[in-house]
Amino acid sequence: MSRALPRPVPLPASALPAAAWRGRQRVRFGDCDPAGIVFFPAWFAMGHAALEDWFDEALGIGFHALHAARRIATGYAHAEADYFRPGLMGEVVHLTPLAGRIGGASYALTVHIHRGEEELARLHLLVATTDLDTRRPVAVPEDLRAALLAYRQRCGGPAG
Repeated sequence: MSRALPRPVPLPASALPAAAWRGRQRVRFGDCDPAGIVFFPAWFAMGHAALEDWFDEALGIGFHALHAARRIATGYAHAEADYFRPGLMGEVVHLTPLAGRIGGASYALTVHIHRGEEELARLHLLVATTDLDTRRPVAVPEDLRAALLAYRQRCGGPAG
């Protein structure tokens, strides 16, 4: 006997914390299938692009410097998505990351993707920090940990 998974409920954009950072992206031709609907893995590419900007603008940590100069990678150990409504070519969407659990060598993020008030998709990401030279896990750098904790607290989450 199979059990149905609980269906997540889309959240209106106004239900997200007012202090949360919001990125803006236009859905491009290359993001879509022949029907002009966002191809489901393209949400992950858009989400990652938004996270690069979020690092720079909200966390105050240079994403590219973290990887290139500091040699710390932020790769996904696990990624999944909930899809609520189709996104369409030419639309402008807003991507809002929220920080969850922050562990020793990983942290959890949820990226909400909205068109106006309507949530189109929600990405759930477990981000692992690794040394780019050894390809081994490393502790979340202290400056990144502090920035994630401060952002999570600004958004109404626990401080520690």
